[in-house]
Amino acid sequence: MSDVPSPGARGGSTAPGRRRAHRSRRRRPLRRLAVAVLVLLLAVPAGALAWAQGELQSTVDLGTLAERPPEGKGTTYLLVGSDSRAGLTDSEKRNLHTGSAGGGRTDSMILLHTGAAGTTMVSLPRDSWLTIPAYTSPLTGKRHAPAKNKLNAAFAIGGPRMLVRTIEHNTGLRIDHYVEVGFAGFVNVVDAVGGVPLCLPRDLKDKKSGADLKKGCHTLDGTAALAFVRQRHQEAQGDLGRTQNQQKFLAALAHRAGEPDTVLNPYALYSVLDAGLGTLVVDQDTGLLDLASLFKAMHGVAGGRGTRLNVPVSAVGIHTSKGSAILWDIPRARRLFYELGEDRPVTEKGGRG
Repeated sequence: MSDVPSPGARGGSTAPGRRRAHRSRRRRPLRRLAVAVLVLLLAVPAGALAWAQGELQSTVDLGTLAERPPEGKGTTYLLVGSDSRAGLTDSEKRNLHTGSAGGGRTDSMILLHTGAAGTTMVSLPRDSWLTIPAYTSPLTGKRHAPAKNKLNAAFAIGGPRMLVRTIEHNTGLRIDHYVEVGFAGFVNVVDAVGGVPLCLPRDLKDKKSGADLKKGCHTLDGTAALAFVRQRHQEAQGDLGRTQNQQKFLAALAHRAGEPDTVLNPYALYSVLDAGLGTLVVDQDTGLLDLASLFKAMHGVAGGRGTRLNVPVSAVGIHTSKGSAILWDIPRARRLFYELGEDRPVTEKGGRG
């Protein structure tokens, strides 16, 4: 792979002073964010930091997973939006159009890789037709051979550990950190930041998710935001369209949460932490600094310093024994995951920020 040309090699020479000024302008948002974080760390008592760390549900053990890929360069997070209804009253379930299904499924799965080559968010559609690794059922003790199924089934079969195993098996990427949020946590965080501004190119109405939004710009509260990221029946690309909406909204949420009226306001900051930390499920090696790094990466994507894309696909709506599914474009997907694992700039086309 050829080296990336230096800024001065593109379109002629550039004066050193202008280059320094340009770099300075690009770095100002990150500097402001770093100053804000430093102020918070100096102002927040140690007891409060201990409280925040204790709020995390660090219940996922990835250290004992077998047959894992080697560690890659940079850091890879798996962000999971589950349909967990824990913490919701019956009235809230009705208002949020969540239904009352038991068990657990994954509504969204996003790989976020950050490192020297920048930040890339890759959505993995829940209907992806992949190989579920072999496993032993904890209920029956029966051994199941590797088999094709939808990616969404991995979580239902074996929770976060099986989901991570399945994604690692099919991508060759090692997951460094697992972060999951359910319906209640998502709604609470959006409301805690005062809603999230978002502009829509068209009217959006979906009875199943409860989405009912007009074309134009809105500030979505938690209920409207959940309906927006869950709807797919109004999307021409179905689940692929939904994954793009989810990335767009998460980037907007990170941008809103990083604004000064949130991070520099102790009351607002506490409200966000209280709303979010207690509902996050993370792996045992994920701490507050890891989440801060994740937030910084997402904030960068919102500011245009990152790439958002779907995993490359070759077919949508194929018939399988488990219903309609999505096939990955294997050669392109392998190249993408190799580039992420090696912390190289991705060549797959995607949206900026």
